[in-house]
Amino acid sequence: MEIFENKEKKIRIVAKSINIGNKVSFGNNISISVKGEFCIGDFSRLGNNVLIRGNNVRFGKHLFHSQGLQIGGGGRQHPDANFEIGDRCTIHNNFINICEPVIIGNDVGLSQDVAIITHGYWLSVLEGYPASFAGVTIGDGVIIGYRTVILMGVNIEKNCVIGANSTVTKSLLKTGIYVGSPVKFIKEISGLNLPQKIQKTEEIIENYMKIARYHDLKPEIEISYPKVRIDDFVVNFETMEYSGQETNVTDDFRDYIRKWGIRIYTERSFESNFKFD
Repeated sequence: MEIFENKEKKIRIVAKSINIGNKVSFGNNISISVKGEFCIGDFSRLGNNVLIRGNNVRFGKHLFHSQGLQIGGGGRQHPDANFEIGDRCTIHNNFINICEPVIIGNDVGLSQDVAIITHGYWLSVLEGYPASFAGVTIGDGVIIGYRTVILMGVNIEKNCVIGANSTVTKSLLKTGIYVGSPVKFIKEISGLNLPQKIQKTEEIIENYMKIARYHDLKPEIEISYPKVRIDDFVVNFETMEYSGQETNVTDDFRDYIRKWGIRIYTERSFESNFKFD
């Protein structure tokens, strides 16, 4: 078994194989023990208070975790106790049971207090009581709202939006917005036309300039949709491609526009330009 340890930060990772990418950062109080592989991709962050148990656990690139995470739970000693999450995902103080596999795609967000459960049982099945053991799959681009529970065997189609305090008991096979306990389909997601996209971009930039002034920044911004130039840095609001010189100003801009779902990832971490004493 391989061991990665930082006693000062109370970090201990034990696995048959440990693969930590470039520019990965760790918080404090992290305990990871898996039988197989532990992998975390480039530019990722695991925050404070993490407890992970299972077989194989794999995090993709550009993961952002705030604090408080438990992966494992009942059945964590099973051979199928595997967890995998793709690139550019955000997670928080989530509980993820991996009695059966949990597979999460790219660009997925798990809001605070989201739970994923892969088994349910209690009294004897020989007396007619239920028992269920099944994995969970979440497609690319899905956002799971605050305090939502996802139950055994659920498959969520890509780009779905799940509202807060929902319970997902069955697979969601159509992209759209779902809310409730159990969730119900609310509406489809319709794209904007070009004039609407330009208008929305102008609104985003106008709102950002208020934030920039609050942060004592004076960026020069020019819109040539879908491209937006901020000083010497250019981003494409549709393809998420970028070019040019990055600075603390462009970091601040990227940090703001991701709140509108325009998620630009570079090799630079987001840094706050305004700190309270």
